Formats: sequence, C-alpha cells, structure tokens
Amino acid sequence: MDSPGDAAVAEQRLRTERRSRPTTRAKPALRVIPPRAADTQIDPGDLKNPALYINRELSWLEFNQRVLAQATDPAHPLLERVKFLSIVGTNLDEFFMIRVATTQKKLREGIEDVAPDGYNTEQQLYAMRSRARKQIEDQASCWNELRELLAAEHIRFLERDAWTPQMREFLGAYFSREICPVLTPLAFDPGHPFPLISNLSKNFAVVVRHGNRTKFARVKLPDVLPRFIQLPENLSAGDGQTFVFLEDVIHANMQELFPGTQVKSAHLFRVIRDADLEIEQDEADDLLETVDRSLKQLRHGAISLLQVDAAMPARVLNILAENFEVTEDVIVRTANRVGFGDWMQLTKVHRPELKYPPFSPRVLWRHDEDPEVLFDQLRYQDVLVHLPYQSFGSVEAFLRAAVKDPHVIAIKMTLYRIGANSPLINLLIQAAEAGKQVAVLVELKARFDERNNIIWAKRLESHGIHVVYGFADLKTHAKLCLVVRQEGDGIQRYVHTSTGNYNPETAKVYTDLGYFTADPEIVSDVSDVFNYLTGYSNQKEYRAMLVAPVQLRTRLCELINRETEHAKAGRPAQMILKVNALTDDQMIRVLYRASQAGVRIDLIVRGICSLRPGIPGVSDHIRVRSIVGRFLEHSRVFWFNNGGHEEMYIGSADLMERNLDRRVETLNPIRDIEIVEHLRDVVLHAYLQDTERAMVLDSAGHYSKPFSTGEPFDSQRFLLQHYTEARND
Repeated sequence: MDSPGDAAVAEQRLRTERRSRPTTRAKPALRVIPPRAADTQIDPGDLKNPALYINRELSWLEFNQRVLAQATDPAHPLLERVKFLSIVGTNLDEFFMIRVATTQKKLREGIEDVAPDGYNTEQQLYAMRSRARKQIEDQASCWNELRELLAAEHIRFLERDAWTPQMREFLGAYFSREICPVLTPLAFDPGHPFPLISNLSKNFAVVVRHGNRTKFARVKLPDVLPRFIQLPENLSAGDGQTFVFLEDVIHANMQELFPGTQVKSAHLFRVIRDADLEIEQDEADDLLETVDRSLKQLRHGAISLLQVDAAMPARVLNILAENFEVTEDVIVRTANRVGFGDWMQLTKVHRPELKYPPFSPRVLWRHDEDPEVLFDQLRYQDVLVHLPYQSFGSVEAFLRAAVKDPHVIAIKMTLYRIGANSPLINLLIQAAEAGKQVAVLVELKARFDERNNIIWAKRLESHGIHVVYGFADLKTHAKLCLVVRQEGDGIQRYVHTSTGNYNPETAKVYTDLGYFTADPEIVSDVSDVFNYLTGYSNQKEYRAMLVAPVQLRTRLCELINRETEHAKAGRPAQMILKVNALTDDQMIRVLYRASQAGVRIDLIVRGICSLRPGIPGVSDHIRVRSIVGRFLEHSRVFWFNNGGHEEMYIGSADLMERNLDRRVETLNPIRDIEIVEHLRDVVLHAYLQDTERAMVLDSAGHYSKPFSTGEPFDSQRFLLQHYTEARND
C-alpha cells in the first residue's frame, strides 16, 4: 500500500517539472444568458436589438445536432448511420479545436467582445461548453443504440468482461505481435519531463509500483493501429463479425509494457488543443515558411478539452491538470468511449446491404474527349455540372483536354482543399512539361489542410509551375480554373468556376455546382482575379462577377435593396438564397429591412444561421430551412426575382464576415436561361418542398420538421433520381 507521503512527494516533484509557457487558466464563466426573441418585445425599428440574433456558436452546435439526428433515423441504412455518428464526433473535435479554443484565448487575453446576440466572451464560452458537453453525452447514447442494432445484424462489439479465456489468449498473442512493438511507454517523474501530448491523441495515464515508489507513465494509442480489432471466425460470438476495442486490448495487457513492476491502474484520457493557425502580417515575409513554423507551434496549443476516464483517481487527474495547466471547466469525465471520429473505420465493413446502394454519376465528356469537340461546345454553350449527381470526372476531362490540346497555351487554377491523391496535380505537371504556361495559387492557410498543401506546392514548384500562396491577411477561397487557347480568330478563354473544392473525394459526397463558360465578361473577370492573386492590383470594379473583398458585400447589398425597392413599388419581389452559413449581422439587417418592405425571402442555410425568422414586424416574410441528408449540402446559390427580370449567381461565398471581408471569393452570374430555370424550378424548388431531410427554423431558434399533409419528399433522393433519368434519356 502506498503511503500518503510517497504520493505527496511524487506529486510535488511533478509540479516542479511544469513547462514554462503561458497559462491556459480561464476566469470563472458567468451563467447570465440573454433572453430569446420569444421572451421580449421587439421594436421593429431597432434592428441591432440582441434579441434579433441567434448566437453563432450555439447555432453551429444545433447544426451538429441535426447531423446526429441522421444517426438515429432508421430511414438511413445502418452503417450510414454509423457514418453520421462519426461525422458528429469529428465536427465536435473541430469545434473544440477552433471555436472553443478561440473564445478561450480571448477570455485569457482579456478581449471582451460582445456578439450581436448580446453574449459577452464569458457567457459565450460557458454556453458553448455546456451545450457541447450535452452533445458529447448524446453521441455516446446514440452509439449505445446503434451498437444494439449492429448486434442484431451480427456485427458485435465486446467489452472486456465478455471476453472468453480463448479470446484473451488470442488477444494477448495479438498484442505481443501487432501492438506492443508500436507502443512507447513514457515515464514522467523528476528525471523524465512530462511528455508532449499531441492533439486528438488518446492515452493511458498509468500508475505503476516501481522501486517501492508509486510512479506514473503515459502510453499513447498509436494512430497507425485500427481502433477496432476483429476476432477470427472461430472465436466470434456467433455468426457474423465480432470486434474488440484497441484501448481494451492495450489495457488488458498493460503489464507487458512494464516488466518487473506492478501496474496499479491505467486510465484513458484524450486531449484537444487549440488548432487555429494565426499568421502575423509583419512576420509573413515568406508565407510558406511562416505557415510551416506556425504548424509546429500548434503542437503546443492550449488545451481546450481534456476528456478523462470517469474512474480516474483524483490524484492522477490532478497531475494531468497541473501539467496541462487547465482548470475544472476544461475537464470532462466520461464513462463512455471517446474519439467517435474513429467510427468512420466501421463504414469499411463489407456489408453492402447496410449501406446506400451505389450509383454511377454521369460524366459530361469522355475520358479521352477530343479537345476540339469539348472547346467548340463550350465556346457557344455554357454547361452546368451538379455534384455528386453528375461526376467530378467532367472537371478532370476539361483539364485533361487542356493539357493534351496543342492550341492551349496557358492554364491558371486556384487550389484550396486538393485531397490526398488528386489527379489534377499530375495533369498540371503534364501541362507544364508540355511547355504550357501554368500558374497555380495554393492556399496554404486552408484549415487542417495546411501541411498537405505545403507538400503539393513544393511538388508543383519542382516541376517548373508558377506557384503563389496568396496573401498573409486573406484566404483565397474562390474556385477558378482558366484555360487560354490560341484559335483561328485569336485568343479564346474558357473558365470553370465552382461552389466547391477541386477535390475528387469530397466531390462524391458534397453537393456542389460547377459552371463552364466562355462568356467574354466572365472570362475577363476571372483573368483579372488571377492578376490580382499573382501580381499587384487595386481593381475596384468587375464586369459581371462579384468579388470579395473588393465589391461582393456592396453588390449583394445592392441586389437585396433592389428587391426592397421592387416590393415598395408593388412589383414582384422575391429572393432564394442557399448558403452554408449566415452570420454577418450587417447582411442580416439588410435582409430584415427587405422583409419589412414585403420581400418574400426563402433562406436554405445548411449550418449556422444567426437570423431569426418569423418575428412580427421584422422578419415576417423570411423562411429558413436546413437540409441535412445523405450528401453534405455545400452549393451556394443566390436568386433574385428583380421585378420579373431574374438574376442568379453561384459561387464560393457564404454570408459570413470572413467570406465577405477577409477572403478572396467569387460569385458569377448564370446567364444561360435554361440553366437558370433548371436551378430555380428543379434544384431550389426541390429543397423548398423537402419534408424528409429539411428542418425549419422558428423565431426562438428551434428547428423542427416542416408541416406536411402530402407525400413525403426527400430532395436529395429526388435529385439523384432526376439526374439518373436524365442520363438514361
């Protein structure tokens, strides 16, 4: 039995080893929450009233709750429901890495922001943590439900107390052979400083008896090992597949890592760190080097969440808290599993009947399409591609045609999130090696893709491609590809713009719109945008496109205000705006004023929405709905009735301050009337009629299923069927 004196001495020694970096302690959070709109009278003339706004952070958590609702919906195949659970886990991790960490940093540095909804920094941090903790519990409950359903389908997950002696023998041998060689136990005591605990890592805090003293060590669960270990058929508990958890196998065999000692206990914990990359303008002489250095500094980011085993003894938890320099509000005790993002591994289980049926999206052009045919079509006809219902292969075919066409003399492209194995990289390299002028903007500051993009940028540069990294103070989020071709009557330019990234993997699960055109005004604007990105430009006006941060905000306000004037004059006035997020308070006030004038406004907002619809005298004419389904809604569409002379734009920008003021974004007009009618009458109409995947926002900030007395309607299922039938015609 350890003496109290031994434990005290050990803890005191460990405290002396604390690293000398700024403390992450936060002030005690207040519990004062502003009233909701439903609780107070609203003056229609006071559009800055906090009661008119929903907190953006809580709205994001409500979006994640809608994703979690998909995991509990029996309309989805069972393994797809597991996928939704995994997405919720990954989303929550990112929420703590960015949103909680940023708010925590503001509080630590004494930055006292007051959001449009009235929350100050302390109130917001308390509300975020409280709601996120509840969601952590909800996802664990969801897993318990899914686990039973999987067992009914003969996919089982065994806890340690259910292992048979034969299973223990097999897993012991498996541990020695496959797991133990990868593990590195790290002691921490006065002779061994507290080890760096990496972001998102799962670890055991191990208490051992060594040399008549109680000592402590850390064992990390390696990311290179699968979280779920399948037992052989002869040991499986019945027919089907049986899995055990990696952490359970390590825990059961922990003694093997500490020969000659006595392992007293081992307790799992997990950390989430601040992962928000910050670039100081005055330090960004070399942006690539600065981003690389900042990424290394993030390894030591402040802790925004410490999840620990509920059974962890107080003294072990105190040691962790002391060394991480965290306070109680950062710690979450749980008796459940942690790191649900790992559950995406289960979607690889070969049970096709428990997944969505596969479909083959249409490719607009053949893999080996004759460039003359492709470019001749685009010179006289705009073309729309709607992902994932139509294939990303159409974008690849466009670029491939440009590479092999001897008449193409230049290619310019923006790359934001490229993906791990993008075929576009090799095509750009082939173009450069064929003697074409190739210029690429690689956005190094694309969150969570920074390291990947640095690698791609260096590879492109090594092949003689002109690579630029954009601006230190702006992210380049626009999705543009420009092809310059020498034709019989002179230079001709062709453009592809998109609402989504040039990423073939996300193109399979994100709904995005791509637009091919040779419209003289649009291609000239795109050329000017590339000159802005690669050189110096103070251009303030564009012919057709809306470009941030130059004039996109101003022009959008003008388009909304134009509808307001139409309504006041008794002319048709209506808007349909489809975006991923609506948080900019200035833009919300413009929409409120349009509603007050009688403009009918339909907002299809997938994620965060800080606008409150349906408030008498303020937003009576605004309806807000969110679509969450099989595919991630990612397209942005802006349609304006304009008194009967409609206008439509698509592009990369959401209605957020960062997109309007701190990013390079583009919206381009859709001028082909058939494409406008298709997007308006088929695509947007489907979203507005959805009764299965849609949730409608009320003035109190709550989402609920839309009321319907007709047949159930799933917009994504309808669009999948629509494009399949169109392909077969």
